[in-house]
Amino acid sequence: MLLKKLILSSTLLTSILFSNSSIGLDINNDDLELTASIDLNRLVNYAESTTYLLDIAYLYTDGNNMSSVGVSAQNTIQGAQGLTLGFGIKAVFASDFLAAPLYAKAIYLLPLNDTLPSTSIVGHFAYAPSVLSFRDAEKYVAFRVEADMEVINNVHIFTGYRNIDTDFTSHTHTFNDSFYAGMKLSF
Repeated sequence: MLLKKLILSSTLLTSILFSNSSIGLDINNDDLELTASIDLNRLVNYAESTTYLLDIAYLYTDGNNMSSVGVSAQNTIQGAQGLTLGFGIKAVFASDFLAAPLYAKAIYLLPLNDTLPSTSIVGHFAYAPSVLSFRDAEKYVAFRVEADMEVINNVHIFTGYRNIDTDFTSHTHTFNDSFYAGMKLSF
């Protein structure tokens, strides 16, 4: 019941407060992840080439909950058509650890616009050494790779793989290691 309330509240809050942004849902047999990405440039009428984003995520996996909130800056790379890089920091909260990893994101828009809808490959990497890992955590490492296609204007479907590992003082724990599929709406 708590999970349903949390999902409904998060979805409503992000859709009401942050127009011109996106919300997403990805699932597999064991996991559920809700994501929201808020374009801060549109919120404050900032029109430079760098895009500032606020990313919010909630992951339910195998009876465990993890939430994250992050801020990043991203920009297209001159001389590398279709490539966008982003860098930032986020706060990750779980029942048995806290971390503040630095993260990087790469988005490559495939040059297939003549034959396919807009399609991209996305990679994320986050790392928090012991100085940025709290409670019993000694290290936090997460990465994901996704393939994304805009099938209808502002409607994307995607599939990907994610791995989230945390080293504790006494053991190493794989929080999540799975493939998933989902949908993202931009508005």
